[in-house]
Amino acid sequence: MTLTIFDLETTGLSPYTNEIIQIAAVKVKAGCWDQVEAFETFVRPQQRVPGFITHLTGITHSDLQTAPSPTEALMTFSRFAGEGSTLIAHNGLRFDMPFIRESCLRHGLPVRPTAVIDSTALSRKLWGGRGGHGLDAVMARLGLSAKGERRHDARGDVKMLLESVHLMWRQLSPDFASSPVPLASGVIPDLV
Repeated sequence: MTLTIFDLETTGLSPYTNEIIQIAAVKVKAGCWDQVEAFETFVRPQQRVPGFITHLTGITHSDLQTAPSPTEALMTFSRFAGEGSTLIAHNGLRFDMPFIRESCLRHGLPVRPTAVIDSTALSRKLWGGRGGHGLDAVMARLGLSAKGERRHDARGDVKMLLESVHLMWRQLSPDFASSPVPLASGVIPDLV
């Protein structure tokens, strides 16, 4: 099973009115966690980056001036993920996947279905209703540190998510043969 673990940064919380400004991803074969391919890009939005987003992510509007367009960035991400890869994002079914779907619609990109795992489902399967299931809470339970990585920068978050998914997956399904949680479905740009 090939996994594409990814994270987005956006101009706000609504996939209907806000835009993607950063995509970072790593691709691994389940069970081969030390052989990682990486992808990252800024994305040039049509709207200005709000000050609170710059404060949270460190991403300024000027950082994005020469970045690829949303169409280019999403197509490149889709090529990186490839056919048959299962996408994993933290809170991905409520946040990341709707942003990809709405951005594809907004920019007229044809889409293809893809399997998705929301890593919060891994957390819930391990720890049930105890405590929160945000990335910081998961990392704390796993004894992981964000030291040296900037939180809310997709590049740093995806590295931390890779470590978290690896440890949770290993606890839930030591043989790595299949997903330890049910797969959901989402869409990414079609490669045709």
